Amino acid sequence: MVTEKEKIEVKSEDYWTWYDRAQQLEKEGYYEDAIIAYDKALSIRPEDYWSWYNRGCIALEDLDNFPLAIESFNRALEIRPDDYWIWFRKGETLRHLQHYPEAISCYNHALDIRPDDYWSWCRRGDALRHSGQLENALRSYDRALEIDSKSFWVWYKRADILRYLGDYSEAIHSYRQAIAINAVDDYAWYNLACCASLIGDADLAISHLKQALYLSPINWQLASTDPDFNPIRDHVRFQALWH
Repeated sequence: MVTEKEKIEVKSEDYWTWYDRAQQLEKEGYYEDAIIAYDKALSIRPEDYWSWYNRGCIALEDLDNFPLAIESFNRALEIRPDDYWIWFRKGETLRHLQHYPEAISCYNHALDIRPDDYWSWCRRGDALRHSGQLENALRSYDRALEIDSKSFWVWYKRADILRYLGDYSEAIHSYRQAIAINAVDDYAWYNLACCASLIGDADLAISHLKQALYLSPINWQLASTDPDFNPIRDHVRFQALWH
């Protein structure tokens, strides 16, 4: 069987020949050759949205070539400035580059087009969290949860922010919601135990810590020195965990 990789030297000035070849090369995992084929297609039809979009997606998702992805998505946006997927993918690229303000702007554009899109609210929350805008991040996560209340990671990230802000009771609620979705995540159990300790609820903290220790033995070492457990460290039941 002759693969598209082996046929790449065939000469053609037909757009569809290069576009179809690029799609097949991508399917076969020859991502750099797929980019070359899309470039050939674009040399024939430089205003083709799909070639720019697919080129950007390969650069982002398969090659981690973020500058190439940005270039491709910018060209696609010149052709379709109101396309949700381009704004979202460009936001993803900028988030990977840690260009959070620009990423947030892209997610905002995406949400102008699809205001009920779960992933845009979620990724917007991530970018806001990394840029230190914690209250705004919470609002984005809350909006994402209105759309999909069964998202473990959004509940978990929401809880982490609340814990950082010192709102331990609300953080406990969010960790519990996360655990109701994924009961085998030891980090959620551990962080829930930390929050319970910080509000002085020794019984709740110890019961959740036991579950975290059961799920992952590495938590024994963490808990032995974690200052979050200082409020209950002298409690007889906490001491009993190590004896």
